[in-house]
Amino acid sequence: MRKMLLASAAFVVAGAASAVAAPSDGKVKIGILNDQSGVYADFGGKSSVEAAKMAVEDFGGKVLGVPVEIVDADHQNKPDIASNIARQWFDTNQVDAIMELTTSSVALAVQAIAKEKKKIDIVTGAATTELTGKQCSPYGFHWAYDTHALAVGTGGALVKQGGDSWFFLTADYAFGYSLEQQTSDFVKANGGKVVGSVRHPLASTDYSSFLLQAQSSGAKVVGLANAGADTQNAIKQAAEFGITQGGQRLAALLFTLAEVHGLGLQAAQGLTLTEGFYWNRDEESRKFGERFMKRTGKMPNMIHAGTYSAVLQYLKAVEKAGTDETEAVAKVLHELPVDDVFGRGGTVGKNGRMIHDMYLLEVKKPADSKAPWDYYNVLATIPGKEAYIDPAKSGCDLVK
Repeated sequence: MRKMLLASAAFVVAGAASAVAAPSDGKVKIGILNDQSGVYADFGGKSSVEAAKMAVEDFGGKVLGVPVEIVDADHQNKPDIASNIARQWFDTNQVDAIMELTTSSVALAVQAIAKEKKKIDIVTGAATTELTGKQCSPYGFHWAYDTHALAVGTGGALVKQGGDSWFFLTADYAFGYSLEQQTSDFVKANGGKVVGSVRHPLASTDYSSFLLQAQSSGAKVVGLANAGADTQNAIKQAAEFGITQGGQRLAALLFTLAEVHGLGLQAAQGLTLTEGFYWNRDEESRKFGERFMKRTGKMPNMIHAGTYSAVLQYLKAVEKAGTDETEAVAKVLHELPVDDVFGRGGTVGKNGRMIHDMYLLEVKKPADSKAPWDYYNVLATIPGKEAYIDPAKSGCDLVK
């Protein structure tokens, strides 16, 4: 009888230990994979790495009693390079999750690998809705924004203001196509029309032929379906061609605080854009922004703040799951409410889309800016349920 009781007690203790299993390799490792040297280096880059480190520090540096490590790499906006890094991280370097993933083609490639390897990816830098649509993953999450939210925000505002005819300058890859399509659909649904479009290579330096086509189209709005340095250069050259002086309006469909700073208020003033975060929104965001500024020399945009949120939420999920095992952590990530400086009141759909408010913003005139990095007027808050596609209608078979 005594032997049976001892055996039974041992079984109970073993079961309790396995229910809350510490990470098997003695650490939790998160990889930040993004563009650190190309057109999106200011958009995310090394500043996203610092945002990730801030999240780890704010969480306490450990989870489940083991240290949290951040590693990073530059994918150079090339899916093949990103894929090789992701495979090495997962197969050899014991990376538990990959995040940021600027550039949609890169994000789609890495999410496919993460799905194959049964590892978690959380995208903050890429925009395509395919990540939570037809190419969704049970382990994939999309955090900061997407093309639909940008189309609802910037596209919707300009149509309502009379900008009912559009011509698009579109980056020639998945992100650009998705952003043009989403915005076109929204413009047409609200009674507008698209009179034409032209595609340009990533990291173009000469937009003259593209801008001449836009100018001759007679469209009221020239939609820039690109990002980073591509958008900055297009805006600079549009000024040289007198696009806005001729009565056409520029719509920067993906433009963030980092690019406004790089362009300067004199050139960027009057632009309408949409972001998921603004450092000068309230006292909490200002405190976060000031901490970030001390580390990076700049104020955070939605990619930086979104990366902070994604890392913090991942660590919360690991802690609640009691393990870094992918299935358990993914389950908690889908269920756990998001409540931090970025994703207040956020929820995660079955397709991995984090639904949160977006902000319609206008770039201030130089005379209206009261302090460094005080660049935006907040025109409106766009509720998450309006900004994002209903997960049940996203095309992701995980929600069925």
